[in-house]
Amino acid sequence: MNRRKVLVGSLLVGMMGCLPFAQAADKGLIGISMPTKSSARWISDGANMVKVFTAKGYKTDLQYADDDIPNQLAQIENLVTKGVKVLVVAAIDGTTLSDVLKKAADKGVKIIAYDRLIKGTKNVDYYATFDNFQVGVLQASSIVNALDLKGGKGPFNIELFGGSPDDNNAFFFYNGAMSVLKPYMDKGKLVVLSKQMGMDKVGTLRWDGAVAQARMDNLLSAFYGNARVDAVLSPYDGLSIGILSSLKGVGYGSPKQPFPIVTGQDAEVASIKSMLRGEQYSTVFKDTRELANVTVDMADAMLSGKKPVVNDTKTYNNGIKIVPSYLLKPVSVDKSNWKKILVDSGYYTEDQLK
Repeated sequence: MNRRKVLVGSLLVGMMGCLPFAQAADKGLIGISMPTKSSARWISDGANMVKVFTAKGYKTDLQYADDDIPNQLAQIENLVTKGVKVLVVAAIDGTTLSDVLKKAADKGVKIIAYDRLIKGTKNVDYYATFDNFQVGVLQASSIVNALDLKGGKGPFNIELFGGSPDDNNAFFFYNGAMSVLKPYMDKGKLVVLSKQMGMDKVGTLRWDGAVAQARMDNLLSAFYGNARVDAVLSPYDGLSIGILSSLKGVGYGSPKQPFPIVTGQDAEVASIKSMLRGEQYSTVFKDTRELANVTVDMADAMLSGKKPVVNDTKTYNNGIKIVPSYLLKPVSVDKSNWKKILVDSGYYTEDQLK
């Protein structure tokens, strides 16, 4: 019996000795601040990051700000108070975070801008995003290909929509698209009947589909009474759905009046279904699983005393500094490749898109 007691006692001591090592598996708390749940992509982004951070031994606190700037500021302050080691922030307005991020940096918190550049502060360590200029190039190229502009077809009427002017990405999307479209405009092969060009005229605050729909209503009423719109540059699926609703309202979508070429971004389920119905023409897919992996690797490297891997140290000047960045490649999706890109990759099941 005495021998058994000794053995049991030894086991207990051994188990207690292991406890600190079990606790060490928790690498600390990561704060994740997302802008809104109104877009499916941000829900997916948040879930993907939580999954990957958790797999690496971190705890996470994921917050959504409902597109309300004061709410996002309060949530970030709260995350700092909770003692996060890293803040991952997809800003509603990238110009509003300077004060709260200074407080975070003063407490030693590392800061990663997630898919939207944080501007006007030195207190952003890295930026994880997609090649946003290339997103615009892909959107415009789908219009060029669909209208066979390279084959000399035209002229065609086009209207332009931009993203939210408080989102730095919106300017990259627009500039990327115009780098492709403007040569055809200069040749008269593409005509903007409204003459509304430039982000100051075509921007859509907060990426609001209802705002895009109302603007499209106005464009159709004012400029297309006796003319057809052949293409609409839309930078985001949520705007595309609103634009298409406006077009349907005046008779587009019939055999006599087919839909114009309407672009998009984010490969949201509603837009893929619209594309398969022959409404929206294309979208741009950005695999948020890859973006989550890049972001987690950045955080893990910083907290391990290593230098995160980046592939761009020139493009993203936030007004105070050039933020070292990792840019992922976006992919154009239309009826010819949706299954291979979205279903075969495991991003969606085919049933989700029926």
